[in-house]
Amino acid sequence: MKVAIGSDQFGFALKEQLKTHLTKLGHEPVDFGCENPDDATDYPDVAIAVSEKIAGGEFERGILICGTGIGMAITANKIPGVRAACCHDPYSAERARKSNDAQVLTMGAEIVGPALGRYLVDIWLASEFGGGRSTRKVEKIRQLDERTRISSVNKS
Repeated sequence: MKVAIGSDQFGFALKEQLKTHLTKLGHEPVDFGCENPDDATDYPDVAIAVSEKIAGGEFERGILICGTGIGMAITANKIPGVRAACCHDPYSAERARKSNDAQVLTMGAEIVGPALGRYLVDIWLASEFGGGRSTRKVEKIRQLDERTRISSVNKS
């Protein structure tokens, strides 16, 4: 699977390690983040780039890393059609997919070390949307995205 991945300078080292891990798993990581750890990169720019690719259907999944993962999640969730979840533990990584159908995983490099980061990615990639009672909830999110999209078009 092609996986969009990006980070600001705070997440650079973890991003590079996760790219290697994804490749070893047989995935194709495509980097939308900063190119070196000294490159001061604004996380919203990276989150928007990855999220627009997800919303446009060019990628099934995306991973975003900054210091805490919070700013990336906030920004990614502003893009209609994207569901991003900030996960720092295995249960959240699993539920992000199974209950919320999150296509974007965000994490904080200041919180998650390389081993845990790899583990969270493994869990998140292996999990699929479970449907069931969650289907109507995710559908409500999709409807909200659609209303947001229509509202922004009508304003322009």
